[in-house]
Amino acid sequence: MFNQLIQWSNKNYSYLPWRAKRSAYNTLVSEIMLQQTTVSTVQNHFSRFISKYPTIQALAKISEDDILRDWKGLGYYRRARNLLRAAKTITTEFEGNIPRDFDLLKSIHGIGDYTANALLGIGLNQRAIALDANLERVLSRFYGIKEYKGPKLQQEIYRRFTKNEICNEIDTVGGRAYNEALMDLGRSVCKARSASCEICALNIECVALNEGNALGYPLMKEVVSQKQFDLKLLRVLVETEKSILVYKKSAKEWLSGQYELPTFVLSSEEENFKQYPHVKYDEFYLLPSFRTAITKYKIENYVIIMSEKEFKVFKDKPYESLSLEGVNMSTACEKTIAKLEE
Repeated sequence: MFNQLIQWSNKNYSYLPWRAKRSAYNTLVSEIMLQQTTVSTVQNHFSRFISKYPTIQALAKISEDDILRDWKGLGYYRRARNLLRAAKTITTEFEGNIPRDFDLLKSIHGIGDYTANALLGIGLNQRAIALDANLERVLSRFYGIKEYKGPKLQQEIYRRFTKNEICNEIDTVGGRAYNEALMDLGRSVCKARSASCEICALNIECVALNEGNALGYPLMKEVVSQKQFDLKLLRVLVETEKSILVYKKSAKEWLSGQYELPTFVLSSEEENFKQYPHVKYDEFYLLPSFRTAITKYKIENYVIIMSEKEFKVFKDKPYESLSLEGVNMSTACEKTIAKLEE
């Protein structure tokens, strides 16, 4: 049964860029990229990233600015910093060899339970399960585990796994094939809102299917939707002799470590919004604009070009005059420049 699943997985998902060479290093990069990001998005970045940094030693030599620039398009830039810090730690403390021990892996900054298990199970082909949302869902349905989705379900799956009560096929087929096949099944057949049980290689023994309740697993708590806030920002392009004025985002700001154009709050639906200083500009609605979103904010970005003399009225912090070439600038600021060039 699991052999059939693995054959199906290999046939249908061999196009994934990391399948051809699933080293522990490739796994470290791809699994950190995949955190809170879809496979389709990672596919567009993974091969290019690995070609540029083919070994963990090559990655460990670069700067934070380098990795943030090469991470652009993947979002959640803290992951990029974690990956770089992990690469430096593994290079200096483990002679460039990714540890084969769960506790040692967990001692490395940026590597949590999931990534440690992914490195062991997928990268190193050991007996470990990388319990992402797909495995959590597939295993809860297959074994009929009645726990609410989230930490309790994950703990119960790990408890049963360590006691050899479930997933024993992993000892026969290997950690890499087992984890990847279940991930593929969850992505394409055993989905959160639909289950194509008639084509599933595991359907004969699936508890949820035999109960006639495939979509009833995992148990779900009622989700309270997060309120969205409207936010209007003014993005200012100040041209100088050297190029444009920018500032580097601090650790307490969105997209920390990236460079950003001078940005100000025109209005905010959320009281006490403090990411940017507030400014009054009555005729902003006449300016070109574009929309973005981040966390709980729906943002309307208004853009304007100013001279240095005009900008002195707004100037609120130290700015640098930098050339655009090689600057790790936020995507919103790149869109600002593109909007003004239309």
